[in-house]
Parts: sequence; C-alpha cells; structure tokens
Amino acid sequence: MATVQGSLLLVYALIAIIALVVLIARFKMNPFITLMMVSVALALAVGMPATSILKSFETGVGGTLGHIAIVVGLGTMLGKMMAESGGAERIARTLIDLFGPKNVHWAMMCIAFLVGLPVFFEVGFVLLIPIAFNVAQRTGTSMIRVGIPMVAGLSVVHGLIPPHPAALLAVTAYNADIGHTIFYALIVGIPTAAVAGPLFSKLIARFVVLDGFNPMAQQFIEQDAKRSHQELPGFGITLLTVLLPVLLMLVGSWADVIVPAKSSMNNALRLIGHPDMALLLAVLLSFYTFGKSRGFNREQILKFTNECLAPTASITLVVGAGAGFGRILIDSGASKAIVDVATGAHVPLLILAWLVAALIRVATGSATVAMATAAGIIAPIAAAAVGTAGGVRPELLVLATGAGSLILSHVNDGGFWLVKEYFGMTVPQTFKTWTVCETIISVTALVLTLGLSTVI
Repeated sequence: MATVQGSLLLVYALIAIIALVVLIARFKMNPFITLMMVSVALALAVGMPATSILKSFETGVGGTLGHIAIVVGLGTMLGKMMAESGGAERIARTLIDLFGPKNVHWAMMCIAFLVGLPVFFEVGFVLLIPIAFNVAQRTGTSMIRVGIPMVAGLSVVHGLIPPHPAALLAVTAYNADIGHTIFYALIVGIPTAAVAGPLFSKLIARFVVLDGFNPMAQQFIEQDAKRSHQELPGFGITLLTVLLPVLLMLVGSWADVIVPAKSSMNNALRLIGHPDMALLLAVLLSFYTFGKSRGFNREQILKFTNECLAPTASITLVVGAGAGFGRILIDSGASKAIVDVATGAHVPLLILAWLVAALIRVATGSATVAMATAAGIIAPIAAAAVGTAGGVRPELLVLATGAGSLILSHVNDGGFWLVKEYFGMTVPQTFKTWTVCETIISVTALVLTLGLSTVI
C-alpha cells in the first residue's frame, strides 16, 4: 500500500494516464517501455515500497499473459491456417452474399454476438479478426466499419449476457434468475450492440482513416491471384473448425448437466472446455481441415504456424504491460479510493451499481474484475433494500453492473492494446473508436436498463 492516500492518489493516477497517452501518441515512444516506465514512476510517486514495485508490475503482467499469450498464439495460428487455406475467404464471401456488401457491418455484429457467448473477449477477438480483415478487403470497406461492430458485439455479450463467465459472476452474487437475466439482457443488449457497432462505426469511419502497412492484416488477407487456381474449402467445414472452440467451451460449461459432477467424464469435459485446450484442439483440427485436406504438407504447415507468431510478440508484451500498470493502480490503493468515492454517493441502486463498476473498470482496466468486485459491494446493499422503495429486480442489477464494467476502456486495459495493435491504429485513433464504442455500450445499456425497470 502507498503512503499517499485519499484524493491525492486519484490525482497521481490521472497524471500517470495522461503521461502515458502523451508519451506514446505525441513522442512516439514504444508502448511497452512507456507503460513500464510510467508504472514505476507512479508507484514511486505515491510511496509504494521500492522492493514491491516490480513484483507488483510482474504480477499484473504474468497474470494476464498466462492467459493472453496462449490465446493470442493459438488464435493466430488458427487464423493463419484459415487464411492460407482460403477458409477466411469462404466465410467472407458467404457473409457478403448473405447480407450484401453494404451491410457487412451488421453481419460482423451478428456473428460476434453468437461467437462471443461462451468465450472471453480476447478469444472471440482472435477467432473473428481474420474474417474481419477479409470482409473489409473484399468489400473495399474500412476496417473501422467492419471491426468496430465486431468488437461491439463481443463486448456486449462479455458484459451483459449469461452464460458468459463475467455475467454469471454477477448473477450468482445477486441471486438473480438466469433465465430472466438472459431474456432482459437480450432486450437491452441487441439494440445496444446496434448503436455502438454498425451505427457508431458508420459515423466514426468518416473521421478516422487508417493508413499504412498493417502486418497483422497482411498475413490474414488472401490475394486474388493466389486463389485463382485454388478451390476454397466448404463453408460448413470452415465454420465447424472456427467454431469448435466455442462448442467445446459450451460443453465444458454444461458439464454438470451432461454428466455427474466430479466424475471422470465431468473432469474430461471441463478440460476440453477450457479456452486454452479448446483452442489447441481447434488448431490441431485445422492442420487437417485447412492443411492436409487442402494439399499442404507438414513443412508448409510448420512454416505457417512459425511465421504467424512474430507479429504477435509486441501485442502480447503491450497487453501484459497494460495489465502491469493496472496492478500498480490496484496495489497503490488508487482503485480502493475510487470505490470509496462511489459507495459514498447517495444514488439509486441501479445507478450506484453502474457507477461502482464503472469506476473500478477505469481503475483496473478489467471488465471481469469490475463486474465481480462491484457485485460483491452492491449485493449486500441490494439485499437490505429488498421489499423497500429502493429495491430493484436482481436481474436488472446484473445488467447495470455489466454496463458499468464496460465503460471507458483506456491504456490500462489489455483489450485497448489488442484492438489498437490488430487494427493498426494510433493511440488517439483507438480512443476515438474503441474507447468511445465501449462508453456508448455502457451508457446505452444503462439507459435501456433504467427504462426496462419502469415497466417490469
């Protein structure tokens, strides 16, 4: 814990965030180096013990990279195999034919909504990004028009809709009915995704124009000349391979329903349903469906899987450093100071749940942490309010908390850097697109939840 306390902690944290943005955007400093420098400087400024500063930063980096590095690595391999085989091209063509070239942004929102249900944001992102690159290239559409609806769909599902793990945490904390929560979440989530995705992307694409070479996009985009002599894989087998992780994760989450709990089969289903194992199995399947069956030999498959990892190195390091910065904010006490400010405010319960989650999200960078922590804080208050004028339905508290957990993604959020690096954007462009998109989701979902509370 730091020696500096109270509101001064918040001032130092704000200065650190501004410094990050200025150093990266204005002075073009390496994001990983900058995040590490500012994290150490902040820790020293607020009086954290010097011996614990780097340990705190490493804890944040390691905790995130333990998951992100595996997800990004395996997801990129799956995307590379899909690209080289023509699978991404097949899905892109099918979506374009189904929705029409002018409506592909709606297509990306819909598929993200479905894919995102059982998976964390990062997993859904790496599964869908090759398709987004190919749809953008084939239709001549800006990656902003295609990519923002995709991340909007994934983000809405992440924060609002069970059986997503983050939403399930709040369902449990508030003792909400999961069926009613899903129903209300769809009522709120679908229009929210539409506003923050296709509609917002159409507006912001006029002001944010991406230029320059994007190495991540390049390795996933098919060249027409390369495909002229090659038959594309079938849509069914391509979709099966891409969605296998989603299906396996659903099986894992339903293990207790399918077989007795704690049995050997239950443990096996949970193992294959873990995101890392599900992605590994999908990659192994892709070696056949996108590899051997498409005429590639082992040497070519090895070459694909090796060469696709190089561009991910900087992404994983930056995402990890963002988590390290977030850990410094937590260990310094800045996050607690933010929570204290929120809980001290006398506001209606739904707005309080949203506000607490929003402030924790800004402080920690994690939607899941914000949702779980805020639910733990608000649940006792909600229980005490049952039967009183201030009481509200627990299902709506889940939605309000989830909405708050998505607001204002910035430099301490791994998702911020994931979107920035894959889309090939600058920091200011990422604020204008991704950060605003997340904030639109948060505010729109809160407004719709408050509206829903007046009629149920």
